[in-house]
Amino acid sequence: LSGGEQQMLAISRALLLNPKLLVMDEPTEGLAPVIVDQVAEMLIRLGHEGGMDVLVIEQNIGVACAVADQVAIMVNGRINRVMESALLAADRDLQQALLGVGRHAHDETPEPSGDARRRESAAAPGPVRIYLSNPTPPTRWSQPAPIRVIEGAARTVTDPRLGAGAAVRPMRAAGATGGAVIVAGAFDTKAAELGFIAATLRDAGVRVRIVDLSTSGKPSGAETPPHAVAAYHPRGSSGVFTGERGTAVAGMALAFERWMRAQDLVAGAIGAGGSGAAALVAPAFRTLPVGVPKVIVSTIASGNVAQYVGGSDIMMTPAVADVQGLNSITREILGNAAHALAGMVRARAARPPVAATKPAVGLSMFGVTTEAVQRIAAALEPDHECLVFHATGVGGRAMEALMDDGRLGALIDLTTTEVADMVAGGVFPSNEDRFGAPIRSGAPYIGACGALDMVNFNAPETVPERYRSRLLHEHNPQITLMRTTPEENVATGRFIAERLNKMTGPVRFFLPEGGVSALDIEGGAFWDPVADEALFSTLETIVNQTSARRLIRVPANINDKIFTDAVLAAFHELNGGMSRAKGA
Repeated sequence: LSGGEQQMLAISRALLLNPKLLVMDEPTEGLAPVIVDQVAEMLIRLGHEGGMDVLVIEQNIGVACAVADQVAIMVNGRINRVMESALLAADRDLQQALLGVGRHAHDETPEPSGDARRRESAAAPGPVRIYLSNPTPPTRWSQPAPIRVIEGAARTVTDPRLGAGAAVRPMRAAGATGGAVIVAGAFDTKAAELGFIAATLRDAGVRVRIVDLSTSGKPSGAETPPHAVAAYHPRGSSGVFTGERGTAVAGMALAFERWMRAQDLVAGAIGAGGSGAAALVAPAFRTLPVGVPKVIVSTIASGNVAQYVGGSDIMMTPAVADVQGLNSITREILGNAAHALAGMVRARAARPPVAATKPAVGLSMFGVTTEAVQRIAAALEPDHECLVFHATGVGGRAMEALMDDGRLGALIDLTTTEVADMVAGGVFPSNEDRFGAPIRSGAPYIGACGALDMVNFNAPETVPERYRSRLLHEHNPQITLMRTTPEENVATGRFIAERLNKMTGPVRFFLPEGGVSALDIEGGAFWDPVADEALFSTLETIVNQTSARRLIRVPANINDKIFTDAVLAAFHELNGGMSRAKGA
C-alpha cells in the first residue's frame, strides 16, 4: 500500500473498534485533497453524534479549525493557548503570530491600508468576492498558491455575512419540487396501511419512494430496504439490528434521520402509526426545510405533539381508529392524508419558489413584550422582512432552526423567557440548545432579558403544589404566570451567560433596569427590582465582556421607546451589511 492508503486503512481499523476515545496524529498527512475532505466530514459527524471523543493533532489549520470548536496551540511540547477555532481560522495575523504561517515574504497579495479597510467596511451591501488563500487543503509540502489560482477559485456572495466565516447549513431540498415523496415506516407491521398511502399518492400523479424502517430483519421489497437505512447509523447495521426492540427502534430512528440529511431532492414525506411510528419518522422529517410538505397520521395526534413536531412544520393528523389494518375508517383517514400531501406537493411544484425580497430578521415576542417588538418591527420593515416568533418553547426552536437553515440573517431575541420555564419547570421551556444557532453561525446576536420575570403554567389548577403559595397572575383562563425569585433568576442568568460566552460573533445583550416585561414595571403585578438585579448581576459576573461581547444596561422598561431605540442602534451597528431601516 502507498502511504496514503496505509493512513486510510489505519483510520478505518480504529473506527471499527468503536472506541470511546479516538486519538489521531496528523490524520490528513499524505492523503489526496478529496480524501482530506472526507476525513474532515467524518470527524465533524463524529463530533455531532457525541458517542465518541476525538483528539486530533493536526498541522493543517483548515482541517483543524473545521472539525473542532476549540483548538489548542502547542509550543515546544506544551499547551500554549486554547482558543475558539473560528477566531484562529478567520485571523491570518493571529495564525502568523502563533504558528508562523499565513504570511510569507513572497506573498503577492498586498495588505490593504487602514484607509482601504475602512472604505471596504463602510461600502454599501452588494456582491462580494471571497478569496481563499489555499483553494485546496494544504499539506506541509504545499507550495504557495499563485494569485491567478486564488482569483480563479474565488466565489461571489451577495450578503457579506455569508462569507467564509459563516457556518450556514445548505438549503437542501428547500426548493426541491422534482423529487419523490418519501413514504416511510415499518413495513413488516404496517405494509397494508403504508402501501395504501403509496398507492393513493401514485394514483394522484405523485412520484413515490418507499423507505422500509423495519427492525425485524425480514426481507423487504421496498425501494430503500431497512439495511440501506441502517448503514447510516454511526455503528452501521449493528447499531440498529440489536435484537432488542427498544434499542433497535431508537437506532433506526437515528439512522433514518442521518439518511434523510443525505438526500438531495425530497418533495414531501409521510408516515403513519402509533407513538412508536411517530417517534421513528419525526426526527428525520424535522430535518427537511420549512415548506417541504410533511405529514404524520398517528393515534397520538390529538394530544401533546411538541416532542414530535418540535420547531418544524410537520402536520399531524389524528388517526381516529388505530392504524391497524384497512377498514372503512382507516381508508378514509389515510386517503385524506395522502391526497392532502399530494395537493401540497403539486401546488408547490406549480408555483414559483417563494423568495424573500429583503433580508430576513427573526424577533422573539411574548404578550408582555409585544409593544417593544412591534415598534422595532415597524422601524425595520421598510428594508427587512421581520419574522416574529412566539416564545412558547417551540417558537424559539423554530426561530433558531430557520437561522441554521440560512433563512434568517439576524436575530433580535428580545424575549428569552423560555429559559426561565426550563429552569423552573414551566410549560413553555427551551431546550439546552437555546442560543445554539448564533453560536454555530458566528452571526451578530442581539438579545434581552424579555419576560424572564415569569414562568408559565396552564390553568390555575395545573400549577404544581410546590408553587401554589407563590406570586401568581392569571394571564388568561388557560395561562397562569408565576413571578421568578432571585434564586431562579441567578440560575437563568448563569445559563444565558454561559451560552453568550460561546458566541464568536458580536453580541449585544440588553438589561432593562425599568423592568423586563409589561408586568414588571413600578406598580405592576411583577415589579421586583431585587429579583431583576439578581439576574443582571449574575450575567455581569459570568459573561466575559469584550469590545465584541457587551452587556448594556438601559434605565427603562423593555417596552419603553428609549429601550427599543437602543436596540435599533445596536442592530444597525452590528448588521452594517444588511440594508439599514429607514426612519428608525
